[in-house]
Amino acid sequence: MENHLQDLAAALRTFDAHAPTLARWGRELAALLDTGGRLLACGNGGSAAQAQHLTAELVGRYARERRPFAAVSLHADTSAVTAIVNDYGADEVFARQVRAHGRRGDVLVCLSTSGSSGNVVAAARAAADLGVRTWAITGPGPNPLAAACDEAVTVDAPSTCTVQEVHLAAVHMVCEAMDDAVLADEASAAAAAERGKVVAS
Repeated sequence: MENHLQDLAAALRTFDAHAPTLARWGRELAALLDTGGRLLACGNGGSAAQAQHLTAELVGRYARERRPFAAVSLHADTSAVTAIVNDYGADEVFARQVRAHGRRGDVLVCLSTSGSSGNVVAAARAAADLGVRTWAITGPGPNPLAAACDEAVTVDAPSTCTVQEVHLAAVHMVCEAMDDAVLADEASAAAAAERGKVVAS
């Protein structure tokens, strides 16, 4: 137990270097979603849970009230997933959905503790073909997924469980930065509208 906590603390200390990137992702996501774009997310196993956690925070809410945004976890439609695996193979399970749902300018978030999941790498490549931006959240780098994506943040940790725990922190950091940007824009728009009322009166 003590070793687990020590590994987590060490991983978080090194991961702090990625905070500016995650904050920027949150701001860029706010601008995208506020203008009708969408976020797609994918991962396997524990990373699928993290992907769904991210989309739930966007469709629902993270910590403060704001309007819902378009976000889709590509593993969550079990009928589509099982049909694609049956008809096209496991490596196509996310890539085919990216081709169906992705639009130029959207964002695909790819999560993988190993950074070498074939179906997630295939999804990133499909997204690139469509002009969908790709962000990877992975375990230690360099790795194939980080190389396939436009940008990546990596977690330098010795175990899968520690990588997953830091990935959850990364998801929350993106959501917090996005909420800050969205709510700041809403406050600015409300203030401008109030000034317009005063001028009109």
